[in-house]
Amino acid sequence: MEAPSEAQLPRRTGGWITFPFITGSSVGLTLAFVGWTSNLIVYLIKEFDVESIDAVQIANLVNGAGSLIPVLTAIIADSFLGCFSTIWISSIISLLGTILLALTATVDSLRPKPCEVGSTSCTPKPKVQYVVLYAAIVLATLGSGGTRSTLSTIGADQLADKPRDQGSFFNWFFFFWYSASVIASTAIVYVEDNVSWKAGFFICVAANVLGSAIFLMGSRFYAKFKPKGSPFTSLARVIVGSITKRQVALPSTADDFFQACNVVPKALAVVPSKTFRCLNHAAIISEGDIKSDDSTSNRWRLCSVQEVEDFKALIKILPLWSTSFFLGTTVGVLLSLSILQALAMDRHIGPNFQIPAGSVFIFVLISTALFLALFDKLVLPTWKNLTGKSLTPLQRIGIGHVLNFLSMVVSALVESKRLNVAKSNEGYNIVPMSVLWLVPQLALNGIAEAFHYPGQVSLYYQEFPITLKSMATAMISVILAISFYLATALIDVVRKTSTWLPGDINNGRVDYVYWILVIGGVVNFGYYVTCAWYYKYQNLKEVDHIDFPSDE
Repeated sequence: MEAPSEAQLPRRTGGWITFPFITGSSVGLTLAFVGWTSNLIVYLIKEFDVESIDAVQIANLVNGAGSLIPVLTAIIADSFLGCFSTIWISSIISLLGTILLALTATVDSLRPKPCEVGSTSCTPKPKVQYVVLYAAIVLATLGSGGTRSTLSTIGADQLADKPRDQGSFFNWFFFFWYSASVIASTAIVYVEDNVSWKAGFFICVAANVLGSAIFLMGSRFYAKFKPKGSPFTSLARVIVGSITKRQVALPSTADDFFQACNVVPKALAVVPSKTFRCLNHAAIISEGDIKSDDSTSNRWRLCSVQEVEDFKALIKILPLWSTSFFLGTTVGVLLSLSILQALAMDRHIGPNFQIPAGSVFIFVLISTALFLALFDKLVLPTWKNLTGKSLTPLQRIGIGHVLNFLSMVVSALVESKRLNVAKSNEGYNIVPMSVLWLVPQLALNGIAEAFHYPGQVSLYYQEFPITLKSMATAMISVILAISFYLATALIDVVRKTSTWLPGDINNGRVDYVYWILVIGGVVNFGYYVTCAWYYKYQNLKEVDHIDFPSDE
């Protein structure tokens, strides 16, 4: 028999050959999104005459949506479209939004005309300009959110047969993602501030096109998996099943509970735990629930005992999860108001260089990255030597809580000094005080993030049942989304009930806002300590084995 030709041989898909395409795509799309979001507040204020606090609110809504959309698109990808289709569709949506945003900086009729100097009235601004602007922001945010979680997922899927390589993939994937964020928030923002908004936004368009093209170029190498359903669906089925059968009496024997076909032998059949007993109704076998082949007739009426127990494990960790909302809220408020502070401060370094206000976020990124680099080699060994024990995820998150509200203390003190300098130099929009005064509060906030965010991911991956492991990242994304919305609500309440946040922050009391966050942070830390005290680890073995690498 004649050997098959090379063209007839089945092409091998998946593996590390896909890494350059997936990572290259992520870098391009990240450059595009971070390139315009980092400077959005400044663009709204300078080009569309949006009130400074309103611009902050819009930016917080964008950041919140940017964190929530990845969760929603992950559900769509898992349940219907698959990662590949979700990514290319989302990249096109992102491109349309970015192009539309670039046009607002290019076409004169799409942005308001500046008021003439000395004029007592300005030409009314056409509403269509703001419609186009917000449509561009919505499309670009929606598209970027659709690729953020699915790119990392499809990358991990390519190494499904090599679990050890998946950890290496995530390390390098997020390293390039982080690097792209740094470049976008510095280089692209600098172009927007010092060359033109048009040039900066079209760089974002080019990056989006390049990222999309790189992803599609690797299509022939990807291992593409059919949607298997989202873990959120199984959680929803437990709720529906327990409500549907709420009137059915709970049996006492394991035989009356559904153990899942071909999964649990009868000898190992178990009765659901007594905690949250109302959910046990979802696993009760009623007449007509089981077919002749032992499969379920209606998956929304009958769930397995394991699915019910998985849901209970999630409920047990929800109080700890909720303590992180306020952590993200302080981050959202600090980053937004820091940009307004930077706009009102001396941003010059030397006679010829001026730090873009939208780039102050870089100090958070740098401090987080540097501290994470030192964490395994310095922090963990030092903790071990001082306490004789390894640092657990709960302890790591707790330290992050403390550093978080301490960064707010520094923020309040620095702003108080800035306001005193402003009062001594009334009549000047730019306070003669270096923007580098903001570095300590931003750096401290970055170090806090290096503690609590990785600590949360570690805790969720450790404590979640194996069927819900993929939800760990989603839990963090939901925290960030809710936090930015809470930051928006907090700023709105402060603005409506006080005079602390006027259009010109030199006439306000931003330091009072920071002191409110300090008080809230201390109260929230007390809530966290209470939740952590009563929480019992589900996987004690994993906790015991958390340690720093040994040199022996």
